[in-house]
Amino acid sequence: MFKDSKKKLSAPATDTLLANGTSFEGTIEAEANIRIDGHFQGDIRSTRTVVIGESAVVRSDIIARDVILAGKVFGSITTEGRLTITPTGELYGKVAVAALVISEGGVLDGTSQMIRTKDAEPSASTDDSDLETQSGTRKDRDTSQATLQSETG
Repeated sequence: MFKDSKKKLSAPATDTLLANGTSFEGTIEAEANIRIDGHFQGDIRSTRTVVIGESAVVRSDIIARDVILAGKVFGSITTEGRLTITPTGELYGKVAVAALVISEGGVLDGTSQMIRTKDAEPSASTDDSDLETQSGTRKDRDTSQATLQSETG
């Protein structure tokens, strides 16, 4: 009668797999989905999704469309899409992504930068009244902060 409220994160179909118990060092470049469950050291580049499984330990710079992180990554992750860190996922390094999702229990120990996608860039059709309102608000805020500082100091 009631549906299970816990949604499982569905991973994309795996085209390339580095299985648990396997170690690899080098560079992976693919136009396919990649799943790593073993140990990997090197660079990963994919035009699709990279999944780092729960048992994986990866020392890598990863560039992919999307990344799902359930294991450990030491390095950087760059995506034009979404980085999802699951409750078991741990990232120690830099992140540059368009969208970032960190589930409770997930770890991001490092720096993050949001990449603005073309769709999210402000349009060039902003009219002058919007700019005047924004700059007026900014001036009012700056003036009130200066007044507050002079009154307290």
